[in-house]
Amino acid sequence: MDSWLIPAQPVTFTEEIKRSRFITLLGHTDGVEAAKAFVEAARAAHPDARHHCVAWVAGPPDDSQQLGFSDDGEPAGTAGKPMLAQLMGSGVGEITAVVVRYYGGVLLGTGGLVKAYGGGVQQALNLLTTQRKVPLTEYTLRCDYAQLAGIETLLKQHEGLIVHSDFLVDVTLRVALPASVLPAFSAKLADFSRGALHLVPIEQ
Repeated sequence: MDSWLIPAQPVTFTEEIKRSRFITLLGHTDGVEAAKAFVEAARAAHPDARHHCVAWVAGPPDDSQQLGFSDDGEPAGTAGKPMLAQLMGSGVGEITAVVVRYYGGVLLGTGGLVKAYGGGVQQALNLLTTQRKVPLTEYTLRCDYAQLAGIETLLKQHEGLIVHSDFLVDVTLRVALPASVLPAFSAKLADFSRGALHLVPIEQ
């Protein structure tokens, strides 16, 4: 994917269903480790709750390798799966949902639980503000000091940035650019330097 939506701000949505209190927390989590940290923070903030049910889409919305969910003691399939279904349907990536349940003494049944957990995430998503993330790819670029200002201008024009600079005999830059602008940037760079400058991909 060239870009995708991510949460701009955390969201909290609270509702009471048959004396149980459900608190839905949504947050931006870039990667599975960040998702796990968000879950642990929710557990720490609500240590007395009966359940902390979880779902995450920790990468781009189409990355099935970074999905996760947990029913945390609720009957299988009644919490994590309906929560994940709501997240996947939203088209938002890098997002984690935790639904904290304070049990009120009344059983909701499997249908009631699915509705409560999935519905809580749905309501929280309605409150969510998003921003678009454009992933950047990093390259190395060596240039003369005299060329630096021109390169900075070209990067700005193409939504790129300088991640790191080494000023020695010449300048070695680590630059980051959206993949979609690479052909246009490379063409402009060739024009600017009369074919002398080239981006070198950084081995991951």
